[in-house]
Amino acid sequence: MSETVKPNPLGVEPVGKLILKFAVPSTIALIINALYNIVDQIFIGNIVGYLGNAATNIIFPLTVFSIAIPSLLGEGCAAYFSLQLGKGNREKGSRGICNTLLLITVISISILTLCELFMTQLCKLFGASSETLPYAASYGRIIVIVFPFVSLAVAMSAISRADGSPRYAMVGMLAGTIINIVLDPIFIRIGYNSAGISGGVAGAAFATILGQIINGVWFAPYFRRFKNAGLKKEYFLLKWKIIRKIAALGISGFILQICVVLTTTIINNMMTKHGANSVYGADIPMAAMGITLKISSIVIYLVQGIATGAQPIIGFNYGAGKYDRTKKTFKIAVIVSTIIMFICMVIIQVFPMAIISLFGDESELYNEFAIKSLRTYLLLCPMYGLQLTSGYFLQSVGKPVLSSLNTITRQFITIIPTVLILSSVIGVNGPLWAGVVADALSFIVTIMILATCWKRIFPKEVKVNA
Repeated sequence: MSETVKPNPLGVEPVGKLILKFAVPSTIALIINALYNIVDQIFIGNIVGYLGNAATNIIFPLTVFSIAIPSLLGEGCAAYFSLQLGKGNREKGSRGICNTLLLITVISISILTLCELFMTQLCKLFGASSETLPYAASYGRIIVIVFPFVSLAVAMSAISRADGSPRYAMVGMLAGTIINIVLDPIFIRIGYNSAGISGGVAGAAFATILGQIINGVWFAPYFRRFKNAGLKKEYFLLKWKIIRKIAALGISGFILQICVVLTTTIINNMMTKHGANSVYGADIPMAAMGITLKISSIVIYLVQGIATGAQPIIGFNYGAGKYDRTKKTFKIAVIVSTIIMFICMVIIQVFPMAIISLFGDESELYNEFAIKSLRTYLLLCPMYGLQLTSGYFLQSVGKPVLSSLNTITRQFITIIPTVLILSSVIGVNGPLWAGVVADALSFIVTIMILATCWKRIFPKEVKVNA
């Protein structure tokens, strides 16, 4: 009697149940990852003050860049792995994982070396003023030490989720964040008491890297626990054909991260330049906008968590030709994420000061700009539901070019020119309204992309029970 092959749950379990199973741990893991920077800002703001917050905002583009390549390869590998499993090609999926892990290790060590050598120049590039430069450089030189651990955690979070273990990634991220939260106030207070602002931000950096080391180490045992892959020594030989396919599938997430770096850099410089000519000065807009961008990242991660949670479901079912389940997964992900974004928008508009006060009690002038910044920049965040989810959907069905176009519309094509134009017209308020304009335009472009390519993605209907 032949052995019965158990079907993959991704192809048979109810779609709603699967999205809940994958999206919740994925969202929690992303939020936890974002909390590293936000927890630093909360404690720095309350103990050190807004100059310390401005310093962490200057380093924010660098921390985003540090996860851009692991996001490129990790998310691409997750999509590649899911598609290969859907087609029954377990060996190809396993080779993809091994190639990804090897390449990420080499690249992350290279980035660490370059950042240590050129930290001062990078801080100036990201908008540091003469007053905030020493604090930003002190924070940055410590943070970059753990880039290899961060890279491993980012990549393995996506890969283990595609392997059917979303909770594993969540637990590792949670452990590291708890350590950071516990150690942050202790290390910041000790550093601040001994060396002022510079010591305070250095203390925050040390607390952060200890948590991130825990994250990276957590995933090491998973190499022997894969459910649907077998890692062999010969699979770690780089195959550029595989790498190209993985990079193509993950390019959307990579472009998103790089665009965030570019956008944040330009916004920081515009805030410093035009803030100096306003009643707020150069450093208040920088620090306040930093808080807005961190809150924005949390809001985006809520959608991204749902989208990445749906990714293995979409990829597997599309690869298996189960188009009804693919469409249903995308539809549920868009609806749920849009509802969550609407709730976030209401909270931000009604209770902005409650959010701002988490990061410290500052002057009335600071609070005034911080509230205006938060309310304005995130006014149209409900549009993220369709716009961001569509990018991951297109990536999951093997349409990296369309996915990339969808991504760069919001994060590059519309936001950067708008920031530059509006800043020249209305000064320090320009970047705030640029976010609103970019959200509206990118939402329209997303609808146009989906309307144009939908029939090409699903050339024929395959009747499969959902």
